[in-house]
Amino acid sequence: MAGGGFAVDSPGGGFDGKITLSVVVTCIVAASAGLIFGYDIGISGGVTTMIPFLAKFFPEILRKAASAHVNMYCVYDSQVLTLFTSSLYLAGLVSSTAASRVTAAVGRRNTILLGGALFLLGGVLNGAADNIAMLILGRILLGLGVGFTNQAAPVYLSEIAPAKWRGAFNTGFQFFLGVGVVVAGCINYATAKHKWGWRLSLGLAIVPAGIIIIGAFLISDTPSSLVERGKKDQARKALHIVRGSKIDIEPELEEIIRVAEYNKSLNEEPLKTIFERQYRPHMVLAFLIPFFQQMTGINIVAFYAPNLFQSVGFGHDASLLSAIILGVVNLASILISTAFVDRFGRRVLLITGGIVMFVCQIAVAALLGAVTGVHGNKDISQGYAILVLVLLCMYTAGFGWSWGPLTWLIPSEIFPLKIRTTGQSIAVGAQFITIFILSQTFLTTLCHFKFAVFLFYAFWILVMTFFVIFFLPETKGIPLESMYTIWGKHWYWRRFVKAEANDQDNRP
Repeated sequence: MAGGGFAVDSPGGGFDGKITLSVVVTCIVAASAGLIFGYDIGISGGVTTMIPFLAKFFPEILRKAASAHVNMYCVYDSQVLTLFTSSLYLAGLVSSTAASRVTAAVGRRNTILLGGALFLLGGVLNGAADNIAMLILGRILLGLGVGFTNQAAPVYLSEIAPAKWRGAFNTGFQFFLGVGVVVAGCINYATAKHKWGWRLSLGLAIVPAGIIIIGAFLISDTPSSLVERGKKDQARKALHIVRGSKIDIEPELEEIIRVAEYNKSLNEEPLKTIFERQYRPHMVLAFLIPFFQQMTGINIVAFYAPNLFQSVGFGHDASLLSAIILGVVNLASILISTAFVDRFGRRVLLITGGIVMFVCQIAVAALLGAVTGVHGNKDISQGYAILVLVLLCMYTAGFGWSWGPLTWLIPSEIFPLKIRTTGQSIAVGAQFITIFILSQTFLTTLCHFKFAVFLFYAFWILVMTFFVIFFLPETKGIPLESMYTIWGKHWYWRRFVKAEANDQDNRP
């Protein structure tokens, strides 16, 4: 392999890994790291519509809402309010950048544990907040926690799961993320009527954080990570647990050890290695896939769903309930991805999801433009508001079986072991910086673009769907150690990895 490489680079890939109770439980615990990200996505938008919360921290929004001549698209246009939401993602960008070294040094499991602990501290601070500074500091701690868990958990899942079922197990992260969104929406709905409700909503972030912390103590690290850190006996024990007592794990363990020792002998710096020409395809996908995920507009819809529904005619309670409905639809559609991702492949799900999302975004833009007027100053009837909700539910379903779970899966499976944690950090960092920019600018964009903001996202959905058609190779069922073969067969990427593919045939 040009620049150093070895055909076998991860566990479980070329071996007949079975689905055991141990691997199921282990993956469920690791996937539950998605809870904290989902809880935050779901809780933030609802809290920012609660009158006691706005009265304490953002009274100018209430004054604007009371205006008789308010533009429905501009009610929540506040840079301080968006900073409350987006500060988490800036902090997540920082921690995800550091996470590759942390994950390599202390392991995948311990990084998940660290992320849970930081998120717990952030939840405590937000629940007790008495001023904007405490709110923002709490959000920063939450973001640091999310950055670590989002980097470590998908890698953990891809390394521990049998290759044949890697896609299904990895979608568990997005499933728990969806659970977090729904639970947060229900909590917001229950607490919205109470003066102290916002404190309870923000403070209960300690519950999913506690679940992750406890769960992390109940699982071992991945065999690859343990071998990488010189803990071969622990790796053997961990492999026995997840593969089952009746499976001879020695050949797989020997393969893991051989790969780790070969990579170590190269003495390469991962951050430098990953920029070599042969890893250009990996880098492009690691950046563009999470970037495209956010350009679907999904997290913006999730963050501001209550604000959005309240703007288009729903009452306060109805807007919170509508956000819950979106979360439930998303959760159900993730199960579709879990069922079919290893049967039909990644490309089919991404393309069909893109088509559905594109059509729905165009329809929402056309409906809002026709009903509320160019300037958004016409009232929308309840019937049309419900139609907007139905279209956004269809849009959310399209996302749930495609770009939602697969954004976590694909970057975690395409990189060789020696640069896998670095590659995942780049993917998570790209996601966070995109979310930060979009969340910080969305309310202002909505105010100025009005209904055309949905056309903006529709354009990007069209771009990313064509990107998948032409540039995304299929990774379904391919062992991690054989993943290099997909690049050599691709019409475009093979020009970058030709030397690497040839070297695989002459590997030691």
